Amino acid sequence: MAVFRLAALVAALVGCSDSDATEPAPLPAALAVTPVVTGLASPVFLAAPANDPRLFILEQAGRIRIVENGALVATPFLDIVSQVVSGGERGLLGLAFHPRYATNGFFYVNFTGLDGHTRVMRYTVSANRNVANAGSGKLIIQVNQPYANHNGGMIAFGPDGMLFIGMGDGGSGGDPQNHAQTRSDLLGDMLRLNVDVGDPYTPAAGNPFLGSLPTLPEIWAYGLRNPWRFSFDRVAGNLYIADVGQGSREEVNVVPATQAGLNYGWRIMEGSQCFNAISCTQTGLTLPVIDYTHADGCSITGGYVYRGSAIPGIVGHYFYSDYCSGWLRSFRFAAGAATEQHDWGLSLGSVLSFGEDSAGELYILTANGGQVLRIVNAP
Repeated sequence: MAVFRLAALVAALVGCSDSDATEPAPLPAALAVTPVVTGLASPVFLAAPANDPRLFILEQAGRIRIVENGALVATPFLDIVSQVVSGGERGLLGLAFHPRYATNGFFYVNFTGLDGHTRVMRYTVSANRNVANAGSGKLIIQVNQPYANHNGGMIAFGPDGMLFIGMGDGGSGGDPQNHAQTRSDLLGDMLRLNVDVGDPYTPAAGNPFLGSLPTLPEIWAYGLRNPWRFSFDRVAGNLYIADVGQGSREEVNVVPATQAGLNYGWRIMEGSQCFNAISCTQTGLTLPVIDYTHADGCSITGGYVYRGSAIPGIVGHYFYSDYCSGWLRSFRFAAGAATEQHDWGLSLGSVLSFGEDSAGELYILTANGGQVLRIVNAP
């Protein structure tokens, strides 16, 4: 946990434990989006290695495509279509580059295998920087899925260099086996693995349930329904989890990335309300900083805190959308609350995901025309 402690100390020294150290620039009057690439097949995620200007885009069927110098590279970086079952909430869903990717060439993918179960695999880049070694795949962890939905899919390295994996509750409706509140399986949980120690990994030091069988040591937090997208604020170090709701509410949770063992409430709670009950015991639960009803959408698509340089007025704002409604909203997290909530008045279609490049600029991926859009200042 030394890295976490150092990050917390730096944040305290500069005053950015919740938000930014300096007075933010005024919000721009409007934002716009500009196409980066179109015609992709269900682009569900975008990421980039540190200090690398290329964009790596996941196509749900099982391919990773590269955009370099503004153009789509014809040959996929990785093609594992033959290993992936795709459609609905299944497919190639997550990508994370090792913090030392520039020297070790390791990257990790989260996908649904042909048997319907979640696999997180490690691959290595080949001698050609734009082509992975497809034969280098190494299974890191498999999580069996009882149903075809709520697979989660997001993976990301935290500020401490550990690999975080967001797992849905296993699917169906209402979490019928109560996986999210059961710590003896890995469904409905946030996992945290040390992929640099052990073969293929070690449950990371500092995980809250180490040595507490039958609670599994990989678990960092629990009580999640389907954390389709989560992210870390690269400056303040907070963890943002956008958890897809059941039939009435969508939510965003924000906590310091160092906080372990939290229970985010599902299936006791859906958002800020009791699930299928007039009242419920909320003691010990971590409730969202914002939620919204299905009058505003149907399925939250979580994004990132903007840390780019092109639009100073939105630095520190967390951006998110909804798959059904396609609006773009943001807020700033300060003093433990969502402040400066803003709707940007855009209609983006079916928003599948957000992405962040190495410089902190933000992208939106939509099902409409297979587009990757960059957030820019309105002209």
